[in-house]
Amino acid sequence: MGDRWADRHRRGDSTRALGPARRPGLNSDADSFLEPTFWLTTRALRTRPLSISEVSRQILLTGVQPGGILLVHAAFSRVAPVQGGPEGLIEALRSALGPAGTLVMPSMSDDDDTPFDPAVTPCVGMGVVADTFWRIKGVLRSDSPHAFAATGPSAEEITAPHRPEVPHGMDSPVGRVYTLGGQVLLLGVGHDANTTIHLAENIAGVRYRRPKFLTLLKAGQPTRYDYSEIDHCCENFRLMDAWLERQGLQRRGAVGHGEARLVHSHDVVEVALDQLRQDETVFLHPAGVCSECGEARASIPAYAPQ
Repeated sequence: MGDRWADRHRRGDSTRALGPARRPGLNSDADSFLEPTFWLTTRALRTRPLSISEVSRQILLTGVQPGGILLVHAAFSRVAPVQGGPEGLIEALRSALGPAGTLVMPSMSDDDDTPFDPAVTPCVGMGVVADTFWRIKGVLRSDSPHAFAATGPSAEEITAPHRPEVPHGMDSPVGRVYTLGGQVLLLGVGHDANTTIHLAENIAGVRYRRPKFLTLLKAGQPTRYDYSEIDHCCENFRLMDAWLERQGLQRRGAVGHGEARLVHSHDVVEVALDQLRQDETVFLHPAGVCSECGEARASIPAYAPQ
């Protein structure tokens, strides 16, 4: 799990910014969201650390709702340099949301062979921003190998216990962000890092699974727990860009020195569900392209080897 997630964060997405997509209810500053885009390609400015206040302003220009719930997936190497490093970016996010807002980040374990401890287990595979976030005083972290961390008024509700064998179902942190009407902000990464699409797969009831295991503590002893999970390489989650933007449901622009995407959690799920209803395997590579999608595809009875 950790290596796959780390690879997604390292790759990010180099797709050229298309400009602000319009959606009823988004910030009216959308026209200035990309201003001025030329600085992204200006070498001198590209290497200047942006202040926390500058980054906070950029975040607000994406349409992030002060006082709302925001689930963030970030690759700091794509956003840097920012004053204060990863902590500075987190401060900018919290400043943009304000005291009434709730900031959420993935916080999954990198090690399936060791029991998860929310107080000490790192999440390096989620990127340095996520691995910094859960360590900050006052941030809550769910007690699951598929953990999320959160701070703000809704943090306790979002990080409440959730079943380890259903990492991204309705009764999980990502499902609770959806239920509470949250937004998703992708910083320097594409939709292949967007866990909310897995929520749509769960809601759709897709039949593909891959065998997984975790190590849990039972009676104080590390115990292997085998289960099956909706999983694949997730590269085809990038199809969401075109589907969302065709309907004006996604905005792109700059946060820090990286590309940002902002979308409502409900829109991610509804657009993904529409595609999954037409083709259950729309997010899977064709047979023979990659082993992860091949394993997932083979788990569907109609595609299983005879």
